[in-house]
Amino acid sequence: MTHYKRFIAVGCQFIAPLFPVIYVVLSTILLKSCKSKLSDIMAVQPKKTNNTSSSKKTPRKKKRRSKKPKHSNFKKSILIVLGVFVMISMVAFGYFLGKQDRISPTTSVAKVKKSEKKKHLQKPSKHESKKPEHSVSDIENNLSEKKPAVTIKKEEKPVAKHNQKVYLKPLSGKAKLIIIIDDVSNRRQLKSIQALHMKITPSIFPPSERSMKSHLLAKGLKHYMIHLPMESGSKQFNTQYKTLKTSFSNERIIARAKELRALFPTARYVNNHTGSVFTNDYKKMLTLYTALKKEGFMFLDSRTIATTKVPKIVQRFGDAYVYRNIFIDNVHNVKTIHKQLRKAVAIAKKKGYAIAIGHPHTTTMKALSQAKDILEEVELIYMDNLMTI
Repeated sequence: MTHYKRFIAVGCQFIAPLFPVIYVVLSTILLKSCKSKLSDIMAVQPKKTNNTSSSKKTPRKKKRRSKKPKHSNFKKSILIVLGVFVMISMVAFGYFLGKQDRISPTTSVAKVKKSEKKKHLQKPSKHESKKPEHSVSDIENNLSEKKPAVTIKKEEKPVAKHNQKVYLKPLSGKAKLIIIIDDVSNRRQLKSIQALHMKITPSIFPPSERSMKSHLLAKGLKHYMIHLPMESGSKQFNTQYKTLKTSFSNERIIARAKELRALFPTARYVNNHTGSVFTNDYKKMLTLYTALKKEGFMFLDSRTIATTKVPKIVQRFGDAYVYRNIFIDNVHNVKTIHKQLRKAVAIAKKKGYAIAIGHPHTTTMKALSQAKDILEEVELIYMDNLMTI
């Protein structure tokens, strides 16, 4: 039955576009037949004339003969009108059927959707009431992964790439003394340190106006540090090449830490050159410490100012705070340097270890070469033997 309806509908829809043409043709035929009929009726009526002879001459036989075809033409026109009416009704009926067929699939889909909704609203059975595959914690983790990167705020704890904490290696035997020679920038200075044949750790400048190739000194060295220029209260020191300043953006400070890693691929320790202003700025020092830690560096505070913020930052990370205990050559005199070395030995005996910092001056090298008797009470070690991650 449905196929029959569709067949009629398709047929009627195919004929429908042609209907206006058919209607115009049929209407013109009908009008012509009506006009001819009216003209014939008018012709049948007798004309008013004075001659009686003219009326007699009109033959009646001719009128009778003409009536038959005119009557048959009128019937034909009626049949044509009826045919047109039937065609219009068929087209209307086909259009109605086609419309019903179009509406029926949508209504059936709507019924299916309603039935599906009812199923969802029904209570789940014992087999269906299982826990979802992803727990709430998994969803929270997924959401946290999609969050964009946010800059470090005061309340937020920094997240380091290397989660290992910095700590001191267990010490035994004699008290330990670490001697660091800062400001190393050329081969002559490095050779003068090596000529002492003592366990002394050189701290090498990154490339600067003193030497743009100073980083090459680290090649082949097992024990060394990076001596990083940082902002101080003296404008004279702040003019050094790429000195870190508190006016720098966080991005620039982070980029400097990455640059240090590229220049010194095997370095593990960094200490500050001057830096009384920079290490006293909590926010900037936190940015630097976080960046250094991400690059795998450990920071040693040279303590160029008593109010340094490094202890608070280190405590925040849970790392060991390692710092300079004494400068040995603020005065360029052998006796004074020896006096400072004795103080360093005394601190080491009391604390278990001490860190002394000097510079590659000729006087300092001479004083160290003559200090073997002073250093007999302690064991000289490299920085690597004290601090690790």
